[in-house]
Amino acid sequence: MAEDDDVKSEDESGEPVGEALDESDKPVSEALGEDDIQATEKLREAYRSILDELGKVIVGQEQVLEELMICIFAQGHCLLIGVPGLAKTLMISTLAKTLSLSFSRIQFTPDLMPSDITGTEVIQEDKGTGERKFQFLKGPIFALIILADEINRTPPKTQAALLEAMQEHQVTAGGERHKLEEPFFVLATQNPIEQEGTYPLPEAQLDRFMFNILVDYPSADEEFEIMKRTTTVQKHELNPILSGEEIMALQETVRRVPIADHVTRYAMQITRATRIRTPDAPDFINEWLSWGAGPRACQYLILGGKARALLKGRSHVSIEDIKGVAHPVLRHRIITNFNAEAEGITPDKIVTRLVEYVDSQEAAAAK
Repeated sequence: MAEDDDVKSEDESGEPVGEALDESDKPVSEALGEDDIQATEKLREAYRSILDELGKVIVGQEQVLEELMICIFAQGHCLLIGVPGLAKTLMISTLAKTLSLSFSRIQFTPDLMPSDITGTEVIQEDKGTGERKFQFLKGPIFALIILADEINRTPPKTQAALLEAMQEHQVTAGGERHKLEEPFFVLATQNPIEQEGTYPLPEAQLDRFMFNILVDYPSADEEFEIMKRTTTVQKHELNPILSGEEIMALQETVRRVPIADHVTRYAMQITRATRIRTPDAPDFINEWLSWGAGPRACQYLILGGKARALLKGRSHVSIEDIKGVAHPVLRHRIITNFNAEAEGITPDKIVTRLVEYVDSQEAAAAK
């Protein structure tokens, strides 16, 4: 007897032989349109080509490069944290070349002023009429990829100059708004060791970064290869892979990737469980955190999951994609308290335990 797609069918033994496909289980041809299918193939092809080009200069750091590309295709900003000498700056400048985007490096120092970033108004004289008027001279923020090097070495007043640009993609000066070109990315670096004379980023600004990416030491084999490459004469010709217009088209494709309701709820559960003194928070969250993640964490978990799914060759978002971006999305959005610091509990350990907790809750609810 024919049954609806939403009803399980049974074989002669009475065992279910199939379940209805939800939106996240549909094949590519059903989940996305033809134009989107071609765009996703182009995205995966471009991703592989970009990694090949970056591999000419950067040794290893596959996880960091993947998270960087997820962030860019999801239209987010990145904060890279690592000790000096791990090629953070080189990685970002090389990425700008492979993406064929204008690049601007801003070295943050204690004496840097907001106008040094955004630009300033100067008096210009019209040689024909002799009339004087103010003219806005654009600062280094008017590029497509901004490297904010050692962002925590400048005072909060200057750090805040980036806030409007990161959120609104514009700069206000002299009462006038100046739109930034698209696509616009801020990729900031930070040294976790040197704390004297630095200014920790306020939570409001940290929340503007989609990912907090940890850049770790290379493996022994990778370090050996770095020594060979950097102590001889080598020249690398980098080929541009994507233009700004192509990147914006792929960003639109990422947002059209379907996601099932249960995957959205999973992302929401993880975020809500970080909020202390709420019914959703487990005991260890109340014990170790002084503050949890806001709604922007849910948005970035989903957008990051969509971009990761396409880069992994899938046309829908799975729970594994949400887990894959949970650490870079949450590690800078949860604030540990003294108890956690005394016990050596890091944000990453809390996120790992949080994912395990939500998984156990989901398993218990399914029984």
